[in-house]
Amino acid sequence: MCGLCGEIRFDGQMASPERIQRMSDCLARRGPDGAGVVMRGRVAFGHRRLKIIDLSEKAEQPMVDADLGLTIAFNGCIYNYPELRRELEAKGYRFFSTGDTEVIGKAFHAWGKDCVKRFHGMFAFAIHERESGRVTLARDRFGIKPLYLSQTPERLYIASSLPALLRTGDVDRSIDRVALHHYMTFHAVVPAPLTIIKGVRKLPPATVRTIEADGTFEDEVYWSAPFGLASGEESLTADDWRDRVLASLKTAVARRMVADVPVGVLLSGGVDSSLIVGLLAEAGQTGLTTFSIGFEEANGEKGDEFVYSDLIAKHYGTKHHKIFVPSNELLEHLPGTIAAMSEPMVSYDNVGFYLLSREVSKHIKVVQSGQGADEVFGGYHWYPPMAGANDPVGAYSKAFFDRSHSTLGEQLGDGWLADDESRAFVERHFALPGAGDPVDKALRIDTNVMLVDDPVKRVDNMTMAWGLEARVPFLDHELVELAARVPAAEKLKDGGKGVLKEVARQVIPHEVIDRKKGYFPVPQLKYISGPYLDMVRDALSSQAARERGLFRQSYLDTLFANPADHITPLRGSELWQVALLELWLQEQGV
Repeated sequence: MCGLCGEIRFDGQMASPERIQRMSDCLARRGPDGAGVVMRGRVAFGHRRLKIIDLSEKAEQPMVDADLGLTIAFNGCIYNYPELRRELEAKGYRFFSTGDTEVIGKAFHAWGKDCVKRFHGMFAFAIHERESGRVTLARDRFGIKPLYLSQTPERLYIASSLPALLRTGDVDRSIDRVALHHYMTFHAVVPAPLTIIKGVRKLPPATVRTIEADGTFEDEVYWSAPFGLASGEESLTADDWRDRVLASLKTAVARRMVADVPVGVLLSGGVDSSLIVGLLAEAGQTGLTTFSIGFEEANGEKGDEFVYSDLIAKHYGTKHHKIFVPSNELLEHLPGTIAAMSEPMVSYDNVGFYLLSREVSKHIKVVQSGQGADEVFGGYHWYPPMAGANDPVGAYSKAFFDRSHSTLGEQLGDGWLADDESRAFVERHFALPGAGDPVDKALRIDTNVMLVDDPVKRVDNMTMAWGLEARVPFLDHELVELAARVPAAEKLKDGGKGVLKEVARQVIPHEVIDRKKGYFPVPQLKYISGPYLDMVRDALSSQAARERGLFRQSYLDTLFANPADHITPLRGSELWQVALLELWLQEQGV
């Protein structure tokens, strides 16, 4: 788990060590244990290292394999690297380190770009071939690890964060109107390859990009989860599906214990994180460290779920750390949270993960987390209405979109409204072959798009701001492939995540399962008042905001007058959504 950056020239110029250094400095918090730069004329890579596997300097990055003529910069973790290493050794390859970075390089040499299909893990990497000058970029199946790009005919910049690319001083910083439409409509999700900044794009998940020395490139999407029953599964019972999911989840959790340092768990008290703790305990893990966080209540809404995380911690005898954040400390750390965002992310629990990660990083370097279970197993409230929907796009948009296109037209400033790109995007995605059931269509777009550019990105950004690696077993690709074949009716049972709840009943106390679905509550950012209202009003009334003119003043005045009256269908504050965007743009100097 680290940060990478690079510059590749197509115009005969040399890559700039100064630009690489500025990008690398911006990524320093992602990798506090080491730094390196490798320059080869027109190609330069920089790297910031967090030592998790092979703690020696033999695994330093960027890694140069002189015998194979390869240079690699890698961010992530390949959980099955020991098995791949043995397979490569049997083919005659010899290793100088004991980590996963060198395995990626030799796997690429042995199997070409198809090597990614063999990897179990999370990754973003860049490989430069000495002989051909070709550069290959790759991102894991769910985009757990980020990779941002800025390409012109003259050059390409790459980095693990968008702000690092801005540090080059050579990127178009204007706002992308289509991305703005997605941000305001698709619950702040801006699908790849777009970002809110016109001059920056992101490599889509499950994609390998091969870039020739002249700058031409070709993309290959190497994975997608097929929905629907496989041959022979027609007769499976609910118990059969439960047992298969349990076995697969056990494997996923065990894989993510691969490390040369201790691994803990972020324990929210919900079913998903509690199940991870239970499976680790069943597998014989002792001395497990767990962490929970809570906030002050606001407007009568409770700000923690300690009663459930305490129950699980006590049941399994974990070494539990319970963190309570008073309102004044929450306000104090909002600027740091926003600075840690690669893109503007509106979810309240960004600050929760930011402060939780700060505390966790004082104790350990690696944690498992429960993100992805709702998207993969059907836990959200908008999935049941999709069952049998005659108009799947309409049903999904009504439940998930923050506002209609016509309403957005009344809120955005002159010249900022694009066509109805968000609904068009959903229409295109729902029309793709392979998911006939409307519920499966929603699960597919949420797993492949929403999950990537909301929960997964949030966890990566906030944990890496403190040099902490987060692993997400519910996004093990074999588990996701299995879940995609589970009939939608099994996933929708018991109010959602039915098959996963049945798995949980085999492992953890029922009190955690049979309760109202919780979330990461930060009520001060939902019911904005007092100093929070002052902060967002100042940002949206600033000269920079007025000159930008993203929002009509009449709309802002309505929000300022009574923020609690303007809550989106997904329980988000409209005022926080527009303010967060402006605060992020100002933080990045846009």
